[in-house]
Amino acid sequence: MELENRDGLTVAELIDILSHHPGDAIVEMSIVAPVKDGDDDITVDRYNVDGVMPWQDEGEDGDVVWLIGGEDADVDVFIDAIEQPDA
Repeated sequence: MELENRDGLTVAELIDILSHHPGDAIVEMSIVAPVKDGDDDITVDRYNVDGVMPWQDEGEDGDVVWLIGGEDADVDVFIDAIEQPDA
């Protein structure tokens, strides 16, 4: 699938892609990153999707939806911080 000249997928596109897979399949995020800057070697970190959260960057138009995942302890800290930003 080739994306238009823009960043990311829309929710509708993601739903369409996922609709072609079994409904009981597990959804994971895979984060692909270089091992070192300037190197061709990559690493892939895999995480379960633990939640979904709407987001909007300050000064930006348009809505964004975050799929939340990571190490369990990190996700817990993140969720606590989002739920109680002044704590």
